[in-house]
Amino acid sequence: MSTTRTADLRRDTKETQIRVAVNLDGSGQAQLATGIGFFDHMLDQIARHGLIDLTIEAQGDLHIDGHHTVEDVGITLGMAVAQAVGDKKGITRYGHAYVPLDEALSRVVVDFSGRPGLHMHVPFKAGMIGGFDTQLTYEFFQGFVNHAGVTLHIDNLKGENAHHQCETVFKAFARALRMALTPDPRSAGMIPSTKGSL
Repeated sequence: MSTTRTADLRRDTKETQIRVAVNLDGSGQAQLATGIGFFDHMLDQIARHGLIDLTIEAQGDLHIDGHHTVEDVGITLGMAVAQAVGDKKGITRYGHAYVPLDEALSRVVVDFSGRPGLHMHVPFKAGMIGGFDTQLTYEFFQGFVNHAGVTLHIDNLKGENAHHQCETVFKAFARALRMALTPDPRSAGMIPSTKGSL
């Protein structure tokens, strides 16, 4: 495994201009500016609870809505994580977490399988959280899995407050990511697959 698991890349389209920098072995530092306050708050959960140093600068067509910005941040973050993790030698590969916040409880399971797949069940109790459309949670994670090459299962098991529901999802995602990306000393230098590649 590379001693430095970092990436810094840009993705520009006619709709958005995004820069994402990650350090998978960081301390949870975050510099976030997407123009959507609640989304920044959720991305901060990924950094802090995943112990990933994360810089995200996004300029998008927010005069339309947040869809392109949120989706494209997910895409670019997925690309950056894939680049930073490299050949996946020595990683744990699988990660899971249950995270509560008051009445809400979510479970996230991730596999750095090389096969994109999102299975998400989050019955949000509200359509908007501040200026954030809760439907865009799915779009963010769909963009991420497609470009990180992971299988991701997200289930909100309980929750009455949409803010709490969403926050438990992002925190559980962060903890699952942290577990999956942690080096496994018993398989140092090995691809964690019977196929020999991921």
